[in-house]
Amino acid sequence: MDKVTDRWTPEGERLMKELRELAELEVVIGFQRGKASEDNGTDLTDIAMWNELGTEGKYGGEHIPSRPFMRDSVDKHKAEIEHILKAQEEVLLSGGTARKILETIGIFQKDLMQTEIEQGSFAPNKRSTIRRKGSDKPLIDTGQMKNSVNFLIRKKGSGNKDA
Repeated sequence: MDKVTDRWTPEGERLMKELRELAELEVVIGFQRGKASEDNGTDLTDIAMWNELGTEGKYGGEHIPSRPFMRDSVDKHKAEIEHILKAQEEVLLSGGTARKILETIGIFQKDLMQTEIEQGSFAPNKRSTIRRKGSDKPLIDTGQMKNSVNFLIRKKGSGNKDA
């Protein structure tokens, strides 16, 4: 009996290389500790967490109601997210790279999160906050938090290290 040898076409080899890379990488969207802080030194990752989850007066003694802009950026947009993910399958099959696909997903979700910060329906600011900010719009003061939303592509399980 003759020995049978499987051979990949160049396109098949390319596709398998990209699939292996996708299996090793992940895209993380949100805030990266140490990248931005308030004037008083408070890291924006903490501020984002306090607003996302709310506080019971634990941090600085101030109660902050939950304003789940991160969760809402996923929960309110499931159909759009499914659509972009399905489209990325086609990108991969037509020659796209793993990194380009993850970058597209990162930009898309970053935009959704920034939109939720701007347009989300959240618990209103306290009167003292409105006086200080000059606005009743939660999550928007200087725009620093919204502008600090970002993404990074990294090896799975590598922590905050860019890949």
